Amino acid sequence: MQADIGLIGLAVMGENLALNMESRGFAVAVHNRSVAKVDELLSGRGMGRRIVGARSIAEFAASLGKPRRIVLMVKAGAAVDSVLQELVPHLDPGDILIDAGNSRWTDTIRRTRDLEAKGLRYLGVGVSGGEEGALRGPSIMAGGTREAWAEVEPILTAISAKVGPDSDIPCCAWVGPDGAGHYVKMVHNGIEYGDMQLICEAYALLSGVLGMSAPEMSRVFAEWNKGDLDSYLVEISSEILATLDPDTGKPFVDVILDKAGQKGTGVWTGQSALELGVPAPTLAEAVFARSLSALKTDRVAASRILPGPVATEFVGDREEFVAAVRDALHASKICSYAQGFQLLAAASAHHGWDLDLGRTALLWRGGCIVRARFLDDIFQAFLEDPSLPNLLVAPIFREKVAKAQPGWRRVVGEAVRAGIPAPAFASALAYHDGYRSERVSANLLQAQRDYFGSHTFERLDKPGIFHHDWAGLRG
Repeated sequence: MQADIGLIGLAVMGENLALNMESRGFAVAVHNRSVAKVDELLSGRGMGRRIVGARSIAEFAASLGKPRRIVLMVKAGAAVDSVLQELVPHLDPGDILIDAGNSRWTDTIRRTRDLEAKGLRYLGVGVSGGEEGALRGPSIMAGGTREAWAEVEPILTAISAKVGPDSDIPCCAWVGPDGAGHYVKMVHNGIEYGDMQLICEAYALLSGVLGMSAPEMSRVFAEWNKGDLDSYLVEISSEILATLDPDTGKPFVDVILDKAGQKGTGVWTGQSALELGVPAPTLAEAVFARSLSALKTDRVAASRILPGPVATEFVGDREEFVAAVRDALHASKICSYAQGFQLLAAASAHHGWDLDLGRTALLWRGGCIVRARFLDDIFQAFLEDPSLPNLLVAPIFREKVAKAQPGWRRVVGEAVRAGIPAPAFASALAYHDGYRSERVSANLLQAQRDYFGSHTFERLDKPGIFHHDWAGLRG
């Protein structure tokens, strides 16, 4: 049997993508560096299905119809280059390679250039949705040449998530050339980091200020999920908080070590924002919060010697404070997405990708981790103004943030008073206040730079570039 498409890498995502493709009517060839994974699939979940197991790269290449279409689902970085080095000698000009892992966009640009010089076609495809999405339908953001995309689009569209009144609108599209697909996926993950941290800070405030139990917070999150905060991450947070540990009978979340892991995409998002000069403080703070959580031993020791505010019982209307936390989460979430979409716009201009930001929002409505109700509002905002400089100034979001602002400010203040770290809430508010300020303190900063380094400055009252002899060094 000549397979329609091949897949290398049978970890959780790869295995589920293979099963997804087969379930949509495609014959799939599979290979894995550890051949045991191939045997496990064929004797288990893949038994009786149109899946061809290959125990070598040569056998794998021979099992595919031409032009070959090959999906790589391997760890980002050197592992991708290693697989390509082994695979390329067995391929023919015109074959299509699809890197569907979380590769860095700069690596994708390099690989596209190098492989096209050998007559091969390369697509860098962002895939989001985790284990469930890979099996049932992920969000797919493809980058590379349109011509290569046209040949694989029927397969990738078939396996993608679908949304809309009739569940027939695919969350799958070509977004731009070379590294565009992986860049869009990276920013998706950066926004995901922000979303998760904001939800965790809401959890910390409800618990730390009001003393709410996990089941109580589960019900609050479930209620929030019926309104503007309707999203996959709020939904699963409610389910997590309602789950009991079978060993202890305690809420499961209460027996999990407060030490978060991370991979590369959140860090890359922050690095790219710095390189392009795009303010993305909430996305960066979410990464730093994970790094701080990893210092568990240090934090335990510091908790015994570093004083904080004296704990006091909450005074006020509990329901009003819960509503304020909801508003803070909503407004901060808007700021987080605003930062991500500004970063996408800057990268698009820098690389000449011509990203359709409204269309990107539509791709994230199903399958992916950040799927949320208000992505439709983002699409509408860019539809009304394709050159929108920031989501905060779109009428629909301007009104929502204005309405949420009193509660948002109260919550950040309460976090400071209670000594509960809320870096994402605070950074989102500072971003909002900075963006809305006609004049900020950078005039003093630029004077400082000119004082010690002769970096010059501009004036408000006349054009030109100036330097002042602040220390009288030139007499």
